[in-house]
Amino acid sequence: MSRVLSYEEKDTWIHRLSGVTKLIFFLLWSITSMISYDTRVLLVMLLLSLIIFAMSKTKWKQVGTVFKFIMLFLCINLIAIFFFSPRQGCKIYGTETPLWHLFGNYTLTKEQLFYEFNVMLKYLTVIPAVFMFIVTTNPSEFAASMNKVGIHYNIGYAVAIALRYIPDVQDDFSKIKHAQEARGIEMSKKAFFTNRIKSMAAIIFPLIFSSMERIDVVSNAMELRGFGKYKKRTWYSAKPFKRNDYLTLVVTIAFTITAFLITFSDGSRFYNPFL
Repeated sequence: MSRVLSYEEKDTWIHRLSGVTKLIFFLLWSITSMISYDTRVLLVMLLLSLIIFAMSKTKWKQVGTVFKFIMLFLCINLIAIFFFSPRQGCKIYGTETPLWHLFGNYTLTKEQLFYEFNVMLKYLTVIPAVFMFIVTTNPSEFAASMNKVGIHYNIGYAVAIALRYIPDVQDDFSKIKHAQEARGIEMSKKAFFTNRIKSMAAIIFPLIFSSMERIDVVSNAMELRGFGKYKKRTWYSAKPFKRNDYLTLVVTIAFTITAFLITFSDGSRFYNPFL
């Protein structure tokens, strides 16, 4: 079974970076993308995201399924933005250039299309960074990274366990699915879409019960070992900083500062080509 969003050890410079470095990069990258509506900055970030994603040697089968769901959510979100705020772009950019009257008060404008294009860019700049971070960072090292940036180790360990058990949950799903198919329930692409949805939904309950059983076993084992007794703990999987870590942090911070300077150069975080 091909596993999605699971850590896979590879010999790339991104894998060799410390988890703290990758976490700081991810946080600064996400903050920059969330704040900036400058199309020039977002386009550069998108290009760099794709380059970094390719350099991480992440296989499409690891992220393809999740990416499709995210794109579906993005399309629904863009439609919802237009449905609830059809003139949001006009309010932001201060002009109105009608392209096509749809119905009622809904008129498609250049400003609204440009605004939603920027919203789409914001998603697309972060998605590759999220995928790259998850599939190149050891879950145990991720917990150590969160603790080093000030997050309590209980939270870091909980997130690390969740990431570590994603492959196990996928294996359970595959086993239950194959068991259903052995009983004559068609769950492949040969079946109708609605039938496949119903069959997949039937897997959720046994999957939930098996996951809850696993959670109970892990929590009991951690409690027996006295986990959480002390305020601090040491980390076996923590990586020391090396030259590439410092270089990556310097470049990331420099890029973040430059992006903010460009974004707010005219006093607004929205790049306005309609003036």
